[in-house]
Amino acid sequence: MFSHFYQKNIIEKPKIIFVILLLCIIGFGFFAKDFRLDASSETLLIEGDPDLEYLREVSKRYNSKEFLVLTYSPNKEIVSDESINNLLSLKYKIQSLGWVHNVITILDIPLLNSTDKTLTERLQNFSTLKSDGIDKKRGFNEILNSPVFRNFVISEDGKTSGIIVNLKKNEIPINLEDKNEIENFKDNLKKKNHQNIIEIRKIIKSYENVAKIHLGGIPMIADDMMSFIKNDIVIFGIGVLIFILATLWFVFKKIVWIVVPISSCFVSVIIMLGLLGLLGWKVTVISSNFIALMLILTMAMNIHMSTRFLQLTKEKPNLGKKEIILQTTNKMFWPIFYTVLTTICAFLSLVFSEIKPIIDFGWMMTLGLIVSFLVTFSLLPTLISFVKDVSVNINENRNSIFTNLLGNFAINNRGLIFIFSIAIFFISIFGISRLEVENSFINYFSKNTEIYKGMKLIDEKLGGTTPLEVIIKFPKKDEKNEEEDEWGETESESDESKYWFTKDKIDKIDKVHRYLDSLPAVGKVLSFSSIIQVAKSLNDDKPLGSLEMGVLYSKIPETIRKEIVDPYISIQDSEARVNLRIKDSEEGLRRNELIKQIKYDLENKIGLKKEEYRLAGVLILFNNLLQSLFKSQILTLGFVMIGIFIMFLILFKNIKLSLIGVIPNFIAAFFILGIIGISNIPLDMMTITIAAITIGIAVDNSIHYIYRFKEEFKKINDYKLTLKKCHSTVGVAILNTSITIVFGFSILVLSNFIPTIYFGVFTGIAMLLAMISVLTLLPALLLVFKPFGNK
Repeated sequence: MFSHFYQKNIIEKPKIIFVILLLCIIGFGFFAKDFRLDASSETLLIEGDPDLEYLREVSKRYNSKEFLVLTYSPNKEIVSDESINNLLSLKYKIQSLGWVHNVITILDIPLLNSTDKTLTERLQNFSTLKSDGIDKKRGFNEILNSPVFRNFVISEDGKTSGIIVNLKKNEIPINLEDKNEIENFKDNLKKKNHQNIIEIRKIIKSYENVAKIHLGGIPMIADDMMSFIKNDIVIFGIGVLIFILATLWFVFKKIVWIVVPISSCFVSVIIMLGLLGLLGWKVTVISSNFIALMLILTMAMNIHMSTRFLQLTKEKPNLGKKEIILQTTNKMFWPIFYTVLTTICAFLSLVFSEIKPIIDFGWMMTLGLIVSFLVTFSLLPTLISFVKDVSVNINENRNSIFTNLLGNFAINNRGLIFIFSIAIFFISIFGISRLEVENSFINYFSKNTEIYKGMKLIDEKLGGTTPLEVIIKFPKKDEKNEEEDEWGETESESDESKYWFTKDKIDKIDKVHRYLDSLPAVGKVLSFSSIIQVAKSLNDDKPLGSLEMGVLYSKIPETIRKEIVDPYISIQDSEARVNLRIKDSEEGLRRNELIKQIKYDLENKIGLKKEEYRLAGVLILFNNLLQSLFKSQILTLGFVMIGIFIMFLILFKNIKLSLIGVIPNFIAAFFILGIIGISNIPLDMMTITIAAITIGIAVDNSIHYIYRFKEEFKKINDYKLTLKKCHSTVGVAILNTSITIVFGFSILVLSNFIPTIYFGVFTGIAMLLAMISVLTLLPALLLVFKPFGNK
């Protein structure tokens, strides 16, 4: 049925098929212009994470702005006239940029303890380091010893200053309701952000002779990651293409057999880019290697098809070209169909991860494989039919020396192969037991990138990089209309802000602040307690009463209150915010344990009830992501193993043969996970996909080998002779495709994103091991268990 349909509609009508494919290239090529990249922080989060919604709520409540951070280490002392003038000049140049809201430097910090004026005068008309007549040494020491600004805008050694560049808000307009309009608005924001980063880097570059400056902050990271993605797509694509061309030349040594498979790859990628543009799917740093993967997997299909066509041409010289094409497609359709299904099964397993970019990657590659399959079985036979001279002497002899060597080894050393395989299995189990997900975001990037340098300096000198919020909740008025504090004062509904500051609230904030500040992994801690410490020092080290705090709050100039008070208390919501930053590069940092410890201690040491606090921030989101990886690993691997075993049962209708087919690939996947565990490399967003993808791709070799073994065994009726025949035919195709895949994955080491490098290296190793297993362990199992009968 299939043979007749295929012959009538594909083989007999090559010109029509070619025109249809040409129209597809033009049509999907047009939509390829809508192909988009995305490097926003949302791409590194769990789908529908409630902690993300809460963080957005907290950010809105405390008016958190998006910002960039510059680390500024002048060549001379910070308080020298030259350094101050240079810093002031840098500030004004950055401030003049249209997209900047304001710039906070050490020169803008209120000096409340560096003059002899009264407290009210100091608050109303505060001085700064750039004020005339100020004692700069005294002012600098005040900032250096300030509980608010030390490790925030100045390092403890006083040599590095932080420059905070707050950005103007760019919220999505309310009148934009159409999804495409919103996406276009976001795309324009990304382009604008890219230009902004270029502008500020140009300014920074003009000061490189007077100071060492590094740029940091989420907008910069997002923009640099966009550049990484673009760079990776281009380099991976070109690199894989070069390896494919080299492999095709090595195997076929004829231009036509390079052009035909490359055409399939080219058409598949163009159609896929158009589909992504049409569907509005965006490529993230996780899926930036999808073009390289599509090229690799499409090429594997084409090498198997081309090799079989040429083998049949050599074996049956009397048959016409169309008949050989038909026989090739008949013989190769089902094994390639099932290899595509098993690989799709591997990528579909990624939808269990709950992590949006990994889910999208799974769907993207699933669609890509379907496209590659359809193109391979339509374009390749069409192009072959146009070529007059397709004969080529495949260089099988040289390749089959290696495959025959492995075949003889499988025949003569079955016991050794089994012992070695069992040893690998137990080593793998040991390694898997050591797997962990603890990871550091800073270590996702190469040490020569601006992201790494900036984050490292901020981490070490300016109080840490990864934010964590502890929100302390107090009873609201509707819960408790009148709250009498320990000083006998009563909260008045008519003047809520004035009487909100009770001793109970201040003590709670202070206890939480001091506790968090005592943790080794915690860098800078900021809260209302920091402000109280400053106020106390200004009050001759005497504690302020609640009424005094209320009066002080009402008298603080609005500019100061907005910057250093309102970010840490919300009188309207009756809660306080303690902001802290974690030292991401801290050796031995265990995020999950740290979060558990903080929660436990807040309840058992500080005495807060569960409903009286909540943790929020990037640390929580990142930890949620890491913790979901373990569950994802189990679910994805389990899904792939069960799914592929079921497909083997359907394909071969033999339980024994199905088990024989999956064992070599499962061992390869387990072994690579074991190596990762033994090497103490933590699982991340990329390495989590290695095992499932390895099984899905590597099992293709098993299908091709068993399918061919079954076909040849019917003719030969001898296991050893069939094995030798398969190793010199399909074994050569397996070797060629595997080498292409291994080298293809090795290109990923050129990425700036460390998880992508790990993905390339370990998947390449796994594919190499899987190939050797299929050409040694698989035939050894066939010889021992004789699934086709005792002949």
